[in-house]
Amino acid sequence: MNPTLFPWMIAVPLGASPFVYLAGRLGYHKVELNGRSLLVRGLALLTMLGTWVLFVLSWMEFSSQNEPLLFHLDSIWLHADGVSFLLAAMVLSLGTFVVLFSGPYIAGEAGEEKYYAMLLAIIGIMVGLGSARDLFNLWMWFEAMAVSSYLLVAFYRERPASLEAGMKYLVQSATGSVLVLLGIALVLGQVGTLDMDEIRSTLATGSAAPLSLLLAGALFVIGFGVKVAFVPLHTWLPDAHSQAPSGISAMLSGVVIEAGLIAMLRALSTLGGFAVSWGTLLLAFGALNMFFGNLMALRQVQIKRMLAYSSLSHIGYILIGVGIALTNGTPAGAQGAAFHLFNHMVMKGLAFLAVGALMFVLLDRNGIHRPLEVNDLAGAAKKYPLAAFALSVALLALGGLPPLAGFMSKWQIFIAGFEGSDPWLMGLVIFAALNSVLSLGYYAPVVNILYRRNMGEVVQHGSTIPIAMTIPLVIFMLAIILIGLVPSLMNWLTQPAAQALLVMFGK
Repeated sequence: MNPTLFPWMIAVPLGASPFVYLAGRLGYHKVELNGRSLLVRGLALLTMLGTWVLFVLSWMEFSSQNEPLLFHLDSIWLHADGVSFLLAAMVLSLGTFVVLFSGPYIAGEAGEEKYYAMLLAIIGIMVGLGSARDLFNLWMWFEAMAVSSYLLVAFYRERPASLEAGMKYLVQSATGSVLVLLGIALVLGQVGTLDMDEIRSTLATGSAAPLSLLLAGALFVIGFGVKVAFVPLHTWLPDAHSQAPSGISAMLSGVVIEAGLIAMLRALSTLGGFAVSWGTLLLAFGALNMFFGNLMALRQVQIKRMLAYSSLSHIGYILIGVGIALTNGTPAGAQGAAFHLFNHMVMKGLAFLAVGALMFVLLDRNGIHRPLEVNDLAGAAKKYPLAAFALSVALLALGGLPPLAGFMSKWQIFIAGFEGSDPWLMGLVIFAALNSVLSLGYYAPVVNILYRRNMGEVVQHGSTIPIAMTIPLVIFMLAIILIGLVPSLMNWLTQPAAQALLVMFGK
């Protein structure tokens, strides 16, 4: 028996998932159905609490031995390094508050028990994905994440737009998965193993054909790039984010696409000797994502689609941080990317949950099932001051306004770009800074509309936001402000992640 506790962070939410589903299938009468809603939500929250205890104990174990935790189940080897813990912390943080937020949002919906069961399952799967040690298991976790997230995207199965978004997401994800599998087959054909460490060791001898490795890398970039929403592979993202329940929109934007990015980096890291090439490619995709995401977000009138396109832009900043680290070996670039990964989870999580809370009280509770538009929020701050302030903090942080969290992680990436005195990187950093200013062109008008003097008709007919929805907004809002004021608070998590990322690529 392996003594490490990390595998239980995978097993507990995965194992609890069927129990939550079965508990939700009990009873048919109204009283039983009301109790069922509380039961499945309570079980899900209890599971998350237990997983957090395991995270703390595992982190203490990781910190004490100061090297990756290794564990295995028969022939399946996993390892937990700084990147694994960063992803686990992000998934558990957002997952816990999405479970809490979803109580009133999903209560009484058909398939409520499936929602919580799949939410727990995808949490366990993403923790597993972050600790995969061989390419095939990485692909298996990646596939499991795609299937479970598809079921959550298409949760409102009676709505055609939701089903269309889910189908588009499934088809594009499946296509990407096939390409990743072809890339894995190419690597296996060259080196005869799928263990990441063994692949690196074998390739260090120069025994593989460079052209085959480059082709495998290209397949990894395109295949995983669908999930990461690389432009132009992003077309599933706006529909999926806008049609999914708001809690799931937060998960998709805050952790699912980031998990896809981590999977892609782990796969690319095995193809030794091409770190600089991959770094240059990521810089190019980063610039494209930033610019295209901002241009598309500027045109949006539906606020969830606007936030979805802004995710493209923020993935661009993360790619630039990673690209800087791979091209010039700057640790600050890797740490800035890890920092922005975490901050994006908090900022976009808060933005989607605040929009979801407003959408719930302004539209859903009044029996109106349509997307929330920016103009619907006119004067919302008068009736919902806390939710409006939370949404404003999230949007301004995403726009990089100091001293909020988003500014600090962007600033760290920009500083890393100037460290190497490379004129191309310095020019790219200036381009990224200008894009940050451009993004205020769609964030600031929303804040302005929230604080209009006169309330719009939609706001006037809105009801009260439940307390279970308010708690996550307050905690995420305080986190954005606190991280912005004291960014070193996150060093315990981002420094090991940056170190692990550089070690993966032999830097």
